[in-house]
Amino acid sequence: MLRNFIADFKVVFDRDPAARNALEVLFCYPGLHALLLYRLAHGLWNIGIPFLPRFISHVARLITGIEIHPGATIGHGVFIDHGMGVVIGETAIVGDYSLIYQGVTLGGTGKETGKRHPTLGTQVVVGAGAKVLGNIQIGNNARVGAGSVVLRDVPSDCTVVGVPGRVVHRSSRPGPLEHGQLPDSEAAVIRTLVDRIEKLEHQLAQLQQSPMPTPLSIELLPEQVEPDDQDPADCCRLQDRAIEEFLDGCTQR
Repeated sequence: MLRNFIADFKVVFDRDPAARNALEVLFCYPGLHALLLYRLAHGLWNIGIPFLPRFISHVARLITGIEIHPGATIGHGVFIDHGMGVVIGETAIVGDYSLIYQGVTLGGTGKETGKRHPTLGTQVVVGAGAKVLGNIQIGNNARVGAGSVVLRDVPSDCTVVGVPGRVVHRSSRPGPLEHGQLPDSEAAVIRTLVDRIEKLEHQLAQLQQSPMPTPLSIELLPEQVEPDDQDPADCCRLQDRAIEEFLDGCTQR
């Protein structure tokens, strides 16, 4: 327990640029307090003591705003930043050196029994307000964008965003989670579909203006479309890939 507390204490200085001195971290970081009380409750939970572990976790929730079930498994060097509103369920597993922001829920999806909460690998970052639900696996070095709702497994070295969460980036060298620069996959796909519709309408208008007989009877006003030097086939392939990545997740590294 002491070794874990030291690791939890030291990682604050690596993760939070606002951490200025040891006294401030020791007394003013609720994430550290919640983990300390969790480790006490978890030890009592493991030896089968009734009531007391849950009472300790309840007291920790009142003090810190962070609710960690004593049955959860949390590695060392974990940092809960700010922490208000964080909920970690009974069968959740959080790997070493993971980073969890405020408002995160590692929860279940119903009243099923057994393993019903997510498993986070090592060095996972879960952004503010994200919900990771069910017995799913979040791979090592994965990044979960703020406000995302993750309902299925996430491979290692991936970034997942959206509701429901979709993999939008894969990298063998993941960097920090830049909350202000996360891609808007839904907007990108909508823009792609709108562009494709505009091109089809332009082609349809050209066919209607052609002197050759055509069975088409829909009257559309021709759109002023700028000439495109790109090969239409290549353009369609890029658009198809964007749509596939939105539906099935990014596959490119």
